[in-house]
Amino acid sequence: MHVTKAELTAMGVEDSQFPKDGLPEIVLSGRSNVGKSSFINSMVNRKKLAYTSSTPGKTQTLNFYNIDDRCYFVDVPGYGYAKVSKKQREEFGKMIEAYIETREQLRLAVLLVDFRHKPTEDDCLMYNFYKHFNIPVLVVGTKVDKIPKTRRHRNEKEIKNTLDFNSTDGFIKYSSETHQGKDQVWKYIHNFLKELK
Repeated sequence: MHVTKAELTAMGVEDSQFPKDGLPEIVLSGRSNVGKSSFINSMVNRKKLAYTSSTPGKTQTLNFYNIDDRCYFVDVPGYGYAKVSKKQREEFGKMIEAYIETREQLRLAVLLVDFRHKPTEDDCLMYNFYKHFNIPVLVVGTKVDKIPKTRRHRNEKEIKNTLDFNSTDGFIKYSSETHQGKDQVWKYIHNFLKELK
């Protein structure tokens, strides 16, 4: 999919600050260092649309990126925020939970996990949280280029087993460096949006 428009159109912490146009929303979540900003930038062919930082956990609001007036990518604060206070972590958690529980425009969750490692407890909690609210999930295994091809099948199996992965959800291996998996992700999203109509 060739993206002609990708822009940050809203940032906020509560519903009154979110877009009002009714476009379907795809929430992007993952650990602070999973490569979420790099994923967004590589998906839309922009180098600096989403802010990448050497200090994970910079995102502190829900950031809405309009993609070709077809949907929003909603970037939420990464979890496992090592550099923020306990109070701030709790506030992030409440903000994300409120969005997921109440936002009617939310149609799909993209859960980014580091393909090199076994999913963390936080990854599992996030996946189960989406399943509790019957939100379809696409699990994206980032940084796949860092793993030899001979080990990729084993890593994928371990990730799915740890998450207790539901076969009705999607799973795609991804690299922001080589763009492996990019066409697959866009195809998945395109087909998903088509089914909503």
